[in-house]
Amino acid sequence: MPNREALKPFLLAFPGPLRDRLVAAVLDGRKVSTTGLFVEYQVEQEDPPPLGERAALIDSDGREIAVLEITEVRILRLGDIDLQHVLDEGEGDTSVAGWREGHERFWHSEEMREALGDPEFTVDDDTLVVAERFRVVERIGPDAAQG
Repeated sequence: MPNREALKPFLLAFPGPLRDRLVAAVLDGRKVSTTGLFVEYQVEQEDPPPLGERAALIDSDGREIAVLEITEVRILRLGDIDLQHVLDEGEGDTSVAGWREGHERFWHSEEMREALGDPEFTVDDDTLVVAERFRVVERIGPDAAQG
């Protein structure tokens, strides 16, 4: 698709096994939502995406794998994440508590703290998060015909 306009990258986690699992979950339809820290947008000096924005899902090798369309964006307290959002993240969590434990482990990781420029960063119920819903509108790349 040589004439396609450049899209913003849609990055899930950091390159590696976790990103690979999340990208696979998006491609097979299990993952239709994600949660990021609002402070990440502040650090990057960006706004959360507007409804309808399209972005390129990026794999661990930096390749564009699919075009996603943002269908919902909510900025809310971490303590207000609901079970439906957790289930829609498609990562196998069946409770908000289990989901939060895994996400806190990621958000408190050395890699995330380094990306935020805050070695002491922690989250609590009042931490603002960006809960996004999306849909795959196009698969791209060498295996697009297989999906």
